[in-house]
Amino acid sequence: MRIKSVPEQEATGELAVQYAQAKADSVLKIVPPIIQTMSLRPDFMAGIRQAVNTLHFQDGALSRAQHEMVASYVSALNRCRY
Repeated sequence: MRIKSVPEQEATGELAVQYAQAKADSVLKIVPPIIQTMSLRPDFMAGIRQAVNTLHFQDGALSRAQHEMVASYVSALNRCRY
């Protein structure tokens, strides 16, 4: 089963704004697929993006790069492409 989502080229209104901001935040300058899974609820997407940017990837004990490496490693262990 796949999660329904709105493709980037079909996004309008608040979703288009959220996609543009997510793309700008992305190191690869893409809308990450995990973010696209929230496309049916742009309000929810905005909250998640804010939490990720201000809490999860904020420099502290680990840098953003180190957070990304840990997240990538855990995803690989779980065989998750995200």
